[in-house]
Amino acid sequence: MTTETFEFQVEARQLLQLMIHSVYSNKDVFLRELVSNASDALDKLRLAALRDDAPDADVSDLHIELEVDKDARTLTVRDNGIGMSYDEVTRLIGTIANSGTAQFLEELREAKDAAKDAAGAGAGAGADGLIGQFGVGFYSGFMVADEVTLVTRHASEAQGTRWSSRGEGTYTLERLDEAPQGTAVTLHLKPADSDNQLHDYTSTWKIKEIVKRYSDFITWPVRLLPEPRDAEADDAAEAREAETLNSMKALWARPRDEVSDDEYHELYKHIGHDWRDPLETIRLQAEGTFEYQALLFVPAHASHDLYNQGYQRGVQLYVKRVFIMDDCEELLPPYLRFVKGVVDAQDLSLNVSREILQQDRHIRMIQRRLTKKVLATVKDLMTSAPDRYSTFWREFGAVLKEGLVTDSDNRDAILAASSFASTHDADEPTTLRSYVERMKDGQADIYYMTGESRQAVENSPHMEAFRARGVEVLLLTDAVDEVWADAVGEYEGKPLRSVVKGEIDLGAEQDDKSDAEKDRQSEEYAGLLGWMTEHLGEDVKEVRLSSRLTVSPACVVSDAGELTPALENMYRAMGQEVPSAKRILELNPEHQLVKTLNRAHTDQRDRTELTESAELLHALAVLAEGGRPKDPARFVKLVADRLERTV
Repeated sequence: MTTETFEFQVEARQLLQLMIHSVYSNKDVFLRELVSNASDALDKLRLAALRDDAPDADVSDLHIELEVDKDARTLTVRDNGIGMSYDEVTRLIGTIANSGTAQFLEELREAKDAAKDAAGAGAGAGADGLIGQFGVGFYSGFMVADEVTLVTRHASEAQGTRWSSRGEGTYTLERLDEAPQGTAVTLHLKPADSDNQLHDYTSTWKIKEIVKRYSDFITWPVRLLPEPRDAEADDAAEAREAETLNSMKALWARPRDEVSDDEYHELYKHIGHDWRDPLETIRLQAEGTFEYQALLFVPAHASHDLYNQGYQRGVQLYVKRVFIMDDCEELLPPYLRFVKGVVDAQDLSLNVSREILQQDRHIRMIQRRLTKKVLATVKDLMTSAPDRYSTFWREFGAVLKEGLVTDSDNRDAILAASSFASTHDADEPTTLRSYVERMKDGQADIYYMTGESRQAVENSPHMEAFRARGVEVLLLTDAVDEVWADAVGEYEGKPLRSVVKGEIDLGAEQDDKSDAEKDRQSEEYAGLLGWMTEHLGEDVKEVRLSSRLTVSPACVVSDAGELTPALENMYRAMGQEVPSAKRILELNPEHQLVKTLNRAHTDQRDRTELTESAELLHALAVLAEGGRPKDPARFVKLVADRLERTV
């Protein structure tokens, strides 16, 4: 048969040169692309056979073969799928990306430039995601090969076609009288070059590694043929015993009743790098205009680096069972980063960059549905499996509550799946709905207090009036609680109210003081309050009588619209400038220390000692809420002097 030589288009020649000169940083993807193309060819042949479009085609053993010749330094990827006719080779292979070449070339250059500009990024790293978008996956072979040869025969034709090129501006086409059904792509490999991340692709362990990573779950077997022992031994590839490299077990694509829990657990352990079984398995399948399957796992324990900035998320993205990326951040929001699993989309480009994923409406749709499914599953655990829910909340409750700040669309669903420690029960947490159902008559607010531990919160002076009057308080001890409670603001029309902010009014029916008694005390202590406000003016905004204290002499509170000290410190740790706000000192008019201080002020006793007493009272209030005095050394001296005089 006559061999004809053709020239590439100008843009195609430029594109080839960019590929050959290491535009792509991860050269391993060439094999993924070729195996994926072969898998598509097998899918097409199976469909053609079902339609009787290829009546003479052999579909008895559809598979993909990989053959290595170390002496010749070649790697062949062979399938017995649908194959291509001469015209199809001319149209699909003879020109790179027969439509959109200019667009592809421009995006390729932009991605390359962006990668060079990115701090710490390897040259060309941003371009990896562009392979496959314009039908150029086949040409990724030129990243690792000096010459690429393709031999193909369409299943419904008798003649075959050979295509060959060294990627230097021309390619050859030849009609063949005979050729096996399907397509064989032979790469004449470049020498290994570790400096340019060019591996030895005649190495069987490297071939196995790539197939296991990228193509483990595709439908068809990927077989690695052993090398012949010598030139005369086993010339027929069919006679050699081949090793199947992929599992073909895409559990997410199989009906639930065909998969055992043990199989699910093994997959979780593989992708989650965990030796324990998952806490919960979540399946999801979407059909219609955009199809995808998801198999997600909730771990039984939080990893040690869950809160680290560089934490790697655990959801893998596949397209038609072909692995795309490990930690696909766009599939779930950050507050569900503990979820592991697989999402297999049917209609995405085979290889998409993270930048494209961020803009893809299908990906956003997947994220919305997966998020709702995970939250609904967690909520269901509350009633269907309380023990497992308790484990989940202990391990992941704090990170889930981050979504109350960042995801307003799903805030109600997150709250419904959340539980909180409460003064109602020392052991069992409560939901907000249950709290509201137990609210006392006339109670308008949902009360909460934040702190480092339950014990610290329960022993706080701020809790005294609530405990005395039997008003339930949520006990929030995670760092994120300060932020989300302030951001959420209310639940079912009931304001969320911190017991350490603003003035507290627990209702007249719960107050054992008459208005007349309150007026009398206000008048009695007016002088002391004014004097202390003036004397402590550098540290406090106001000194006033308290309605929240029953045992302690004093406490410090924040104004209703201001940040608490803990929240101020959190924002500063995040690099935000937050001005310090003066707080309010509240005194318990029934406490003997406060009464004695008031008499001393009324009797015009030694002002130096009175001043020291006022400072001590303020410092004690700061200590009681877990803070520290402004001047610890002075505080220690004042306490020591008082002890010396009383011993």
